[in-house]
Amino acid sequence: MKKRTAVLISGRGSNMRSLIEAAKAPDYPAEISLVFSNAVDAEGLAFAQEHGIPTKALSHKGYAREAFDEAVDAILREANIELVCLAGFMRIVSAPFVKKWEGQMLNIHPSLLPSFKGAHAHEDAIAAGVRISGCTVHFVAAEMDAGAIIVQAAVPVEIGDTPAALAVRVLVQEHKLYPEALKLLASGKVRLEGGKAVFSD
Repeated sequence: MKKRTAVLISGRGSNMRSLIEAAKAPDYPAEISLVFSNAVDAEGLAFAQEHGIPTKALSHKGYAREAFDEAVDAILREANIELVCLAGFMRIVSAPFVKKWEGQMLNIHPSLLPSFKGAHAHEDAIAAGVRISGCTVHFVAAEMDAGAIIVQAAVPVEIGDTPAALAVRVLVQEHKLYPEALKLLASGKVRLEGGKAVFSD
């Protein structure tokens, strides 16, 4: 059985699109069963609907963080979701939510973690003068961008690079990397154990 997967977005959902496309393959071990957004006008919702995927939107405004996460959790449970992919979800999820989905929730970050955590990864990479950056898919932990690493892809930082130009090149790799990581998790080839990503054949 394919693992029922939810993708959480806040905007256009470009990584969500790559997951939806990958999941169309008959032998892909996950199906995208729900796209959820905390922005009711998120562009990615229309794309999901066009591909026949159920969507839900709930604004976080007016909610305390944990109360909002409880509402999101209820939506996921109602849809019988087994795995969660954060894809441009511009919310820091609370520790209780992380605990509920521990080992079943992934995030993608536009740097080679543990370097350059947070919202300004490309600016920080260029400011640091690194010659290589990239992207990382990791299990979500309570501490931001600190979960066990599953897969990474490297991207060269060009001389005179701007954050926007670097972001474009990294995004190309993100769209390949995220489906690969979800495939590993959904097929049971990676699991979270003792805070580490453990791989098996």
